[in-house]
Amino acid sequence: MPPPSATTFSAVLAERLRHDPGRPLVTYYDHATGERVELSVTTWANWVAKAASLLVDELDLERGDRIRIDLPPHWLGTVFLGAAWSSGLVVTDEDDVAAAVCGPGTLGEWAPRAAEVVVLACSLRPLGVRFLEPVPAGVHDVGVEIWSQPDAFVPWDPPGPEDLAVTVGGTQLTQAELWRAAAAGTMVGGGRLLSVADPVIEVATFSEPLTQGGSLVLVARAERHHLEATYVAERATARFPA
Repeated sequence: MPPPSATTFSAVLAERLRHDPGRPLVTYYDHATGERVELSVTTWANWVAKAASLLVDELDLERGDRIRIDLPPHWLGTVFLGAAWSSGLVVTDEDDVAAAVCGPGTLGEWAPRAAEVVVLACSLRPLGVRFLEPVPAGVHDVGVEIWSQPDAFVPWDPPGPEDLAVTVGGTQLTQAELWRAAAAGTMVGGGRLLSVADPVIEVATFSEPLTQGGSLVLVARAERHHLEATYVAERATARFPA
């Protein structure tokens, strides 16, 4: 488990990779379709590196730029959280941003802004593949562009503890504040948290398990009569909301 002194995302992730590389980190369910995806710490870190390389090396985003992750609850939301934090981007719920990550449901809102905002679109199809049809001009299909990116990412201008990491719901947290709060949290410890909340909005549902050696079981379009079975099958130890 990362020490309480870890004050940047890179330090937190490096510690998890040293101690738990093969353990599950994110398990995703969509009760409406039956989809289940599980990412180990290593696999998730590889996705984060690819996404960060796409954002910074391909699309020229810079440390301090703001990014809106406008997705429904999804495992790719956690990937883009990690990509933002590793490269010093600020995750926000505001509309005045340098980049936006959207899904099919919000693509129509962001595509007209592609001339002024870097717009990345996720199909949300299984395995993160491309849209069935071409995306609008100027929009980047994540399912096309992410696969050519490397499995390792080293930022040329890495964020420090005092860099802003999140500004969501009126709350602003630096990297140090985010990870210290995560280390001190009591939501799940090193166990498995079953959550029906969007980790981009309820950041602690992901930052706490990541920091404390735990894991997230994220359920989208949850069906109440299936939640208990999922909780038992995944050996979850806590719920959000409780």
